[in-house]
Amino acid sequence: MTTFFTIFFILVAVNAGLLTFSMVMNKRRQSEVSGERTDTPREKIYPLDLSSSEYRKAI
Repeated sequence: MTTFFTIFFILVAVNAGLLTFSMVMNKRRQSEVSGERTDTPREKIYPLDLSSSEYRKAI
C-alpha cells in the first residue's frame, strides 16, 4: 500500500510541476504575441451567397 501511495504522490508532483511549467510558458508566449498584434485583420472573410440558383435547385 505504501508503494502505491509513493508512486501516486510522485506522479501527482510531476503533474503539478508540468502544469506550472506549461502555465509559465503560455504567459510568456501571450505577452510576446500581444505585442505584435495589429488592429487590421490578416484575412478577409467573404459572406456566403446562399441565394444562388444552384442552391435553389438543390432544395
